[in-house]
Amino acid sequence: MHTDLVAALDIGGTKIAGALVDGHGRILLRAQRATPAQEDGDTVMRAVEETLGELTDSPLWGRAGALGIGSAGPVDASTGTVSPVNVPGWRDYPLVSRVREAAGGLPVELIGDGVAITAAEHWQGAARGHDNALCMVVSTGVG
Repeated sequence: MHTDLVAALDIGGTKIAGALVDGHGRILLRAQRATPAQEDGDTVMRAVEETLGELTDSPLWGRAGALGIGSAGPVDASTGTVSPVNVPGWRDYPLVSRVREAAGGLPVELIGDGVAITAAEHWQGAARGHDNALCMVVSTGVG
């Protein structure tokens, strides 16, 4: 199997965005849902699964070798859990295991959204070519 793509999920208090991305940072497929932030945890997870489903239904999905999640925090990457302050139904929520199951066992990595945006800016954006960068998430919350 040719695995030249990665899947990405950006989970925040307003939206859940997904994408299939190539090794040059080009987005080949996008999916998005509103985050039902004030609903229970299972309802929020269904929105994640629906977003992910748009990706897994694509013929491109077979080329995905891993899935990365950038989530509003706090996140605990060591346990694969999230407790976003703006999503009350997710406290110590086992996001990595739930997404891995929905993604058919694909390897899944979890980081905070601030770390994700900083890495992306350093790789492809305004911080490219610089040794140091500082980024701040200003969205539904500030972090």
